[in-house]
Amino acid sequence: MAARIRKGDTVLVISGASKGRRGEVLQVLPTANRAVVQGVALAKRHTKPRGMGHPGGIIEREASVHLSNLKLVDPKTDTPTRVGFRILEDGTKVRVAKATGNVIES
Repeated sequence: MAARIRKGDTVLVISGASKGRRGEVLQVLPTANRAVVQGVALAKRHTKPRGMGHPGGIIEREASVHLSNLKLVDPKTDTPTRVGFRILEDGTKVRVAKATGNVIES
């Protein structure tokens, strides 16, 4: 199945503890249907010291969020939208914003 949300997209969290927050997708985990979004779903990790450059302590990292809890933000109108697909005349498959019909550049 084609990816509706990709790395580098701006998304809005529509449910969960981080509802209403926006962020950039840092990583997509397609087998788990999850994504890591910058500044969303922060979890505290207790880490051991690893040499000189990595001191131990409590570090906040982004946890993954299920894709069903994310909505893509249309880059042209800056509004959340659902994503569809369209095949252009030259045969390429592109993502399309359902609300406006704009092609989403990847």
